[in-house]
Amino acid sequence: MSTISAKDVKALREQTGAGMMDCKKALTESGGDMTGAIEFLRKQGQKLSAKRADREAKEGVVIALISDDKTKGIVVRLSCETDFVSKNESFIELTNSVAKVALEAFPADKEALLATAYDDITVGEKAIEQTGLIGEKIEVAGYERLEAGMVAPYIHMGYKAGVLVGLNKASDVIFDAGREVAMQVAAMKPLAVDKDGIDASVVEKEIEIGKDIARQAGKPEAMLEKIAMGKLNKFYKENTLLNQLFVKDSKQTVASYLKTKDADLTVTDFKHVTLG
Repeated sequence: MSTISAKDVKALREQTGAGMMDCKKALTESGGDMTGAIEFLRKQGQKLSAKRADREAKEGVVIALISDDKTKGIVVRLSCETDFVSKNESFIELTNSVAKVALEAFPADKEALLATAYDDITVGEKAIEQTGLIGEKIEVAGYERLEAGMVAPYIHMGYKAGVLVGLNKASDVIFDAGREVAMQVAAMKPLAVDKDGIDASVVEKEIEIGKDIARQAGKPEAMLEKIAMGKLNKFYKENTLLNQLFVKDSKQTVASYLKTKDADLTVTDFKHVTLG
């Protein structure tokens, strides 16, 4: 039986982030072979991942990144089970590294991101590996991407949420305005950019709710449609980004705030990823 040196254990720990005892066990199982030890740790991660598959992973870290030319961006949410893990610097750095991979590869969706190369494995396999090393369910629970004339990012305090806002024009002033609007998205959680982005089924439901409320209040049947439409307009103002009151100046809407920066400036799209 080969002797496992402290130097080898230390080297494996530095390479994988696994605990000292786990590294020693992995090297013992592999007969001192470093590659075999890494494979052993990954297999242990797969076993633990299967055992913890039904666990809730509502804590984690959300990172939003944009390209150097500010024309595309991504938001990634890496989830874990406890806030103790989510607040660990190594977990934050892991999420950052996954986000950088996502920005570089710019995969179309989460499934494509999971299949994207991460060193000599995939992003999905990296999450499984970390489950084994950390001892909690680790998963890529959210991913969004956005392209626009200019993309502005915002990461909410404590990495609890990440936002991307796409704008139709670009400049330093417009980028700063986009950041303000991204903070608006994080605070007010709009459902769409404007009313055209609200699903028809949601509109129908809101109209029916408006009618029911008016009917229960004893309003005449002939007035129900008009009353319901008024309530629908209020719904649009509260739930569509451009029509919301601007949180930093409630005397204007987000749309009118953008017009103060450029008469033709508007939001083309936004992405919002949160914990939970």
